[in-house]
Amino acid sequence: MTPSSVHDIRNVTLLGQTGSGKTALLKALLAAAGIEDASAAIAAVPAHTLAASLSHVEWAEHWINLLDTPGLPDLAGRALATLEAVETAAIVIAAGSGVDRGARRMMAAAEGKCKMIVVNKIDAGADFGALMESIVSTFGRECLPLNLPTPDASAVVDCFFAPKADAATAFSSVNAAHEAIVDQVIELDEDLMARYLEQGEALEPEQLHAPFEAALRDGHLIPVCFVSAQTGAGVRELLDILGKLMPDPTEGNPPVFLKGDGSNVERVTVNPDPERHALAHVFQISNDPYRGKIALFRVHQGTIAPGASLFIGDGRKPFKVAHLLRIQGQNTTETKLAVPGDLCAVSRVEELHHDAVLHDSHDEDLFHLVPPAYPRPVYGLALIARKAADEQKLGEALTRLIDEDPCLEIGYDMRSRHTVVRGLGEQHIKIVLEELSTRWNLQLDTEQPSIPYRETITATAESRYRHKKQSGGAGQFGEVALRVEPLERGAGLQLGDEVKGGTIPVQFMPAVEKGVRQAIGEGALAGYPIHDIRVVIVDGKHHPVDSNEVSFVTAGRHALIDAVLAAKPQILEPIVVVQVKITDDNFGNVSAELSGRRGRVTSTDSFVPGWTVITASVPLADMDGFEARLKAICSGESEFAIESGGYEPVSGDVQAKLVAEHGKAA
Repeated sequence: MTPSSVHDIRNVTLLGQTGSGKTALLKALLAAAGIEDASAAIAAVPAHTLAASLSHVEWAEHWINLLDTPGLPDLAGRALATLEAVETAAIVIAAGSGVDRGARRMMAAAEGKCKMIVVNKIDAGADFGALMESIVSTFGRECLPLNLPTPDASAVVDCFFAPKADAATAFSSVNAAHEAIVDQVIELDEDLMARYLEQGEALEPEQLHAPFEAALRDGHLIPVCFVSAQTGAGVRELLDILGKLMPDPTEGNPPVFLKGDGSNVERVTVNPDPERHALAHVFQISNDPYRGKIALFRVHQGTIAPGASLFIGDGRKPFKVAHLLRIQGQNTTETKLAVPGDLCAVSRVEELHHDAVLHDSHDEDLFHLVPPAYPRPVYGLALIARKAADEQKLGEALTRLIDEDPCLEIGYDMRSRHTVVRGLGEQHIKIVLEELSTRWNLQLDTEQPSIPYRETITATAESRYRHKKQSGGAGQFGEVALRVEPLERGAGLQLGDEVKGGTIPVQFMPAVEKGVRQAIGEGALAGYPIHDIRVVIVDGKHHPVDSNEVSFVTAGRHALIDAVLAAKPQILEPIVVVQVKITDDNFGNVSAELSGRRGRVTSTDSFVPGWTVITASVPLADMDGFEARLKAICSGESEFAIESGGYEPVSGDVQAKLVAEHGKAA
């Protein structure tokens, strides 16, 4: 079977921390739906899920697409990318672990989606009343249980479809839970509320469906479901909830598509109508050694069938959909049609890339989907191929890995002249190195890259530079006057032109800009790129014979350097936000370790008894070896994650040291 109507489809991504049991839950859902050998359909991994995996079940005449995602903090980008393909984000937490950092992070990232919480591993035992209080205190009173575990957690009791008032539960009561849900849902429907309050009418689930969906869209309701993937308790009930209560593609919040770029951008409405132009979005790329590049996409509008011709973005040449694939874990089958809301794939189309928009009409050439807010890469390693012949192969492999992971970044260290790969943490880069070794058979050496310092200015300054060279025959002449102004952090580079009267002929202005950009990239103080600066070219001179492009490139470059040196330049260093989860008895030692690395503790939280989460800002230059040191201090009992914390000025002694080192190198 394949879904034939947008109303049949439910799209759900399972998000949460490693250890919450997302993959085990997916297998349990597949098995409960009657899919034979569910375990074989899902990728078997030794420790952690490394990439998002798509499966589907047919349940109660609904087609439920389920995306299982990595829980490692360092692989957050691969999980966040699935949000672009679904209406519902299901945050999975382990009953014994409570509300963890991963759950909080993913709940925040899912803003704008319909959300639910799945409490897994109820068979392991927990204080469910205290856990529910923790969920409400963390995420709000909108979190209400749709079912409750029995006292021995061997089953769950329905609190919505057909509640049994006298059923024994581990906490609360069925009646109280049912009334709380109804009260929360009808708050958004005045007519239904009046009927319920004035006439005392009991409301059937069918009457609550529309306001239930509205409450989900508005974030006014976050259903909580209890389940055990191990024993099967609550699994079938969860399938009922996904099929009957979670939104179809017409009921969820519509995706935010934009048309155009810059000042010309405008928001456009995409309608899940099968009769309109086809419009789809690629949310995941994988490179299979046997099947080639596989692009997983979500159809947002129109229909797609084998043989269809689709454009990629604003490309002028379409590709033909030779085979339309349906994914079930590690297995693929061909399908004849993809309707709005459907998740399908195509293979062996090299031009496809993550975030590509596919369409069959040039009316949608400039459409693009607003992506999630991905964390920025902060941890890097320089990669050195042991064989010169592998340099090109390394570049090709890294290009493919970047397409698979939106939180990977590839750069080039000008000082060491090595390729640098940056990710969200040490474990992230270890996974990349393992993939380069196993998938591409690359033998690599690694070393720490230089710290990506930046230069900026703190004052406004002007400069004028004349480049003049005469050596017989035609000489060189170019003069540039410019002004530099500081911008707020993160603004980058802005260029302005106030030249009047043709003192710099228009044909030489690109050369001046080229010289300015060269200086911006090379730095003026210590050899680091200059950021957050506005450069305004205000005046200049030219010679009718001797002026040429080279002259104005040189003049622009030197004028910029002189102006920056006069504008109270400052070196900025990258800062990372470090979060460590440790046992309480290790608090003092870990705090001292962070302080010794010039770290500044910004908060401490205790979400689980006996454990503390420390958040600190630490200069990236002082993070080398921290993860190994943390494991030694805590005997392996710790969790660690870092993310970008922007840039801050270095101390005066550090700046003097960097300037001196640059002078020696020069």
